[in-house]
Amino acid sequence: MANLNTGERLVSEAATEARKLPTESDNWIKPLLHKSQKAKEFAYCPYSKFRVGAALVAHDGTVFTGCNVENACNNLGLCAERTAITKAVSEGYRSFKAIAIASDMEEEFISPCGGCRQFMREFGVKWSVFMTKPDGSYMDMLVEDLLPVSFGPDDLKKKKASSE
Repeated sequence: MANLNTGERLVSEAATEARKLPTESDNWIKPLLHKSQKAKEFAYCPYSKFRVGAALVAHDGTVFTGCNVENACNNLGLCAERTAITKAVSEGYRSFKAIAIASDMEEEFISPCGGCRQFMREFGVKWSVFMTKPDGSYMDMLVEDLLPVSFGPDDLKKKKASSE
């Protein structure tokens, strides 16, 4: 766990284009991206050799990092994003400002898998997902942009047809 001095949401909610290194007004983003790159160094990926790191920031500035952890039984592996979110939830956090994801891919931004998108959605749709490249460039999308027309906790409270 770490703490970043975070302010109000500084990134336009419509921002989906890649940008080079963050501007002065985005002073909390660069440290978050760096933490995701550092988290990647701890990845346990002997099978795929595909390292992924994540850094998740809560609204109070607390940062949780995670890396992917593979398993010989493939479906038991854990993605970096879910590792970071699980660490945060285990410490009592349920609301997040952003998550940064890092990999070693130079030509493409790392994108969360479908399972991670649904896992993120559990904790809201209006928070940023920074998909990065090793050079520090990133793309910012909201969870709702990555998983449109999603199913979440509120859907379980909606009126259901009678089973009789």
